[in-house]
Amino acid sequence: MEPSVTAVFEPVTCTWQYIVSDPSTRSAAIIDSVLDYNSTTAAISTRSADALLSIIAEKNLNVTLILETHAHADHLTAASYLQNKLSDPQAVDGAGSVKPPICVGERIKQVQSTFAAKYGMSEQEYAGVFDKLWNDDEEFAIGGLSARAVHLPGHTPDHMGYHVGNNVFVGDSIFQPDVGSARADFPGGSAPAIYDSCRNKLLSLPGETKIWVGHDYPPSSNSPEDSGRAPRPWATVDEHRQHNIHLRDGVGREDFTQMRSTRDSKLSAPRLIDQALRVNICGGRLHGFEKDGDKVVKLPQGMVAETMASWRGL
Repeated sequence: MEPSVTAVFEPVTCTWQYIVSDPSTRSAAIIDSVLDYNSTTAAISTRSADALLSIIAEKNLNVTLILETHAHADHLTAASYLQNKLSDPQAVDGAGSVKPPICVGERIKQVQSTFAAKYGMSEQEYAGVFDKLWNDDEEFAIGGLSARAVHLPGHTPDHMGYHVGNNVFVGDSIFQPDVGSARADFPGGSAPAIYDSCRNKLLSLPGETKIWVGHDYPPSSNSPEDSGRAPRPWATVDEHRQHNIHLRDGVGREDFTQMRSTRDSKLSAPRLIDQALRVNICGGRLHGFEKDGDKVVKLPQGMVAETMASWRGL
């Protein structure tokens, strides 16, 4: 069976969020949700997450899983907020109300350790915040749909994709064919690993397989008559093999690695890197982020510059 997929684009961070459901049982999973962040006031809001909840209610879906592809460095996850909103206080077992588990790859521990040290966090703040840590190629179900967690290292060491039917939700492993590939300069990142993940795992799948991306950044048009294309959530394996500007057929591992490393050396830090990682290694939990009744993220001044400099060994 094939899933029903609802793709919701968040334009501030250019993030694709997904609701993947089993048409027969209405069981569903949420993939890579967004918590809104105002960089001017440092305030957090839930507009994007509430829009997902409205779709879920409208379609009468039962969310059984909240999936993260990795610890995002460019947006805050709404996983914890959604989990609390989707808990069922009537379905009580020995441990209390039933909540959809928040799931991520088991190598999240490596990322948590790296950034907890950077932000001066205690282990109590992040240990055990995720309900399920996937092993490589671990199988699971969304209602009656069979799914598999696929390790896709390169962008980050913890990165996972989710293979459901004829679809793979790949986070930041690969972008649309006219955009190319994700950066590989984060701690534990690797350009050769991105190449291997994309060419050997994703682009070796049947040509009609849909690859659903975590972001889309449509290239700007050079023509005033052409406004360019709209953000697009998926392209097929065949489209990538023929047209992906970084990973199409004929591009070798060495050439890709050189291109990716050169591009990454010129990129600035993601705008919300520290705010995002400070929250995301905690699964989206916001305990202690309070100021005048608002949820905020507070970080030491200059942290972004220090983080990127330390990553690149400057």
